[in-house]
Amino acid sequence: MASKVEDELAPEQTEGFKVGEKKTMAELTQLDQDDEALRRWKKSLGLDSGESIADPNDPRNVIILSLSLETEGRPDIVVDVSKGDVAKILKENTFKIKEGVTFRMKVKFRVQRELLSGMKYIQVVKRKGIRVAKTQEMLGSYPPNSTVRPHHEAKLAPEEAPSGMLARGLYDAASKFTDDDKITYLAYEWKFEIVKKWDDE
Repeated sequence: MASKVEDELAPEQTEGFKVGEKKTMAELTQLDQDDEALRRWKKSLGLDSGESIADPNDPRNVIILSLSLETEGRPDIVVDVSKGDVAKILKENTFKIKEGVTFRMKVKFRVQRELLSGMKYIQVVKRKGIRVAKTQEMLGSYPPNSTVRPHHEAKLAPEEAPSGMLARGLYDAASKFTDDDKITYLAYEWKFEIVKKWDDE
């Protein structure tokens, strides 16, 4: 039985959308070799350059390497999630965000073997146990990484932190990265605090 958090992080379905037929990288590489437009599209995805950097000892197709909090006028806060207990690391660290500033999350990841189709980010935010927001953002499709492009980076849409005395305080968030095939690549819980000013102000 799915937990309440898993239920809340279920992706929303777009009416009429149907996931296309899944093709392997070998099939995509051979697809319509005489079609110039398709060749340009494949080149734009990076399907024709570099050597594979897939780890033969790691069966995962997608590895999330780091999560970053980007805030205007501040150095990025970067959390390495490629090693160790990710859930513990994120649950024990509270991100502080000054009220009213623009911020956004950034993810760095590696695709090992097959095309990652329709990667999306889903997040639920709660304050004192009450859900205040749910977002779902499409991040796109990505080819396997290579020696030419060793990782991908995706930035989520910028957000403005709420302001005022009532908005300040601790928020709980649950997030996950998934794809069109409903494979979850990383799911985690974390906290952030809306503060009146930065610690160093």
